Amino acid sequence: MTGPLLPPANDPGRPDGQGGAHPGEDRRHMIRRRALTLLIIVLLIGVPAGYLVISANQSRASGKDKEAKYSATGLTEGWPSKLQRRIYQVPVPHPAWWVASYETNNWKTSRLYVEFETSDAGLTAFLTSMGMSEKDLRKDSLPIGERDRDVTGWTFDGPGTWSGLVHEQKNPAPTHDVVVNHDKPGYPRVYVVARTVP
Repeated sequence: MTGPLLPPANDPGRPDGQGGAHPGEDRRHMIRRRALTLLIIVLLIGVPAGYLVISANQSRASGKDKEAKYSATGLTEGWPSKLQRRIYQVPVPHPAWWVASYETNNWKTSRLYVEFETSDAGLTAFLTSMGMSEKDLRKDSLPIGERDRDVTGWTFDGPGTWSGLVHEQKNPAPTHDVVVNHDKPGYPRVYVVARTVP
């Protein structure tokens, strides 16, 4: 009568734990396999993390550029609130970028200053919402006055074709002074001063 059969010495299932994980693997192959495994792990974790760091730095740099652009003016980066857009009837179109705004209030007149860049279609939509069109823009017309330019830091002396219009309405509806710069074909930059008497 024979006793129970024992697994061979290199069997990983041996109860004494003496079996090797990879029979016949020498130390050099084991080190190479572990190094390859480590490299794969580093690539799987390190590469996406690296992209995240780069993306965060670029975003931070872009934010600093915008902050620097508006720090010398009264403008604040970002869209006017929905309430402001409704009260002053300034429908910033979609798409729009480099949006900034600033509101002033006193007992006599309230003003909302808005600046944004958009597409040609966005400019059309913006003007249409005010009951106007591109035909109403007069070349070299700059209806935004010195007082409002001082508040915002707008100069209107850069390159490009400048045009403007005045959209007058009876109080309490706001009146709009609009200036458009066509320096970048297809991407007009719009400057708006909306005035209303409380």
